[in-house]
Amino acid sequence: MTGKRALITGVTGQDGAYLAQLLLQKGYAVTGVVRRSSHAGVFDHRLKWLGILDDVALVDGNLLDQSALLRIVQEAKPDEIYNLAAQSFVTSSWQQPLLTGQVTGLGAVHMLECLRSVAPGARYYQASTSEMFGLIQEERQSETTPFYPRSPYGVAKLYAHWMTINYRESFGLHASNGILFNHESPLRGVEFVTRKVTDAVARIKLGRQRELRLGNIDAKRDWGHARDYVQAMWLMLQQDKPDDYVIATGRTTTVRDMCAIAFRHVGLNVDDHLVIDPALFRPAEVEVLLGNPAKAKAAFGWEAQTSLETLITEMVDADIKRLTANAE
Repeated sequence: MTGKRALITGVTGQDGAYLAQLLLQKGYAVTGVVRRSSHAGVFDHRLKWLGILDDVALVDGNLLDQSALLRIVQEAKPDEIYNLAAQSFVTSSWQQPLLTGQVTGLGAVHMLECLRSVAPGARYYQASTSEMFGLIQEERQSETTPFYPRSPYGVAKLYAHWMTINYRESFGLHASNGILFNHESPLRGVEFVTRKVTDAVARIKLGRQRELRLGNIDAKRDWGHARDYVQAMWLMLQQDKPDDYVIATGRTTTVRDMCAIAFRHVGLNVDDHLVIDPALFRPAEVEVLLGNPAKAKAAFGWEAQTSLETLITEMVDADIKRLTANAE
């Protein structure tokens, strides 16, 4: 038992749930910030899935409410703060650019102000993203690759990223950025492409729908498992000095090939069910992302443990299980 205390914003999201599970296993007391929602009983389903709902202290809060965040930090007295909350769906960021900027960008600064004001001794993790690289300037993206975001989400995350660096250098805070490439799991929201695919494959296999509609299936991504990536978050905050790290598998795969893995797992042919819908193309596409995680491996020995094939089959199996249980 460590006796340490952690505060997680976005605790009911995919990463927040897996991180809470990891920290609880390490003996932390975990407080999670939850945005007030009218959909009672839905927001906490990931924590229920992992069997840890009763072990996390949930408190109402919002990244846009500075006063509430200050009270939460003062009361939780965290040794570590993980800021995972954001408007994180890239497609929605074009429809809601102002909200994305406020929550994803300025929201991070609200947390940094809390750190600076009432918890300067705490260690802070900011969830950065490979979407900041956007129109890639190097074949493999590392911590020194120039950024070129291609969505309001990527731009907002870049602001939060640089503000974290600025607060670290200006006020001597132990604040680190994790530049995480795409990471998925059975807890991923169904609006994200991997989960959209695995959910559709499960439904097609069970005879509940006939086709899967997608946009640009030639886009390439570096996909890993969220369960592996939250380990990296924790390891960053255990280092003597704060820094920024790319977390990735070092392998890139097209959306088309990812779909093929999912369909093949249930004995189906992707070409029999996949439909390209021009309406689903993004206004500005990020064509290729491929991370170089060498710095993280050298600094604290992290490397991805789960292959894309294992990840996708785990997600398909989980969706089949969900759908079958709901039909009973």
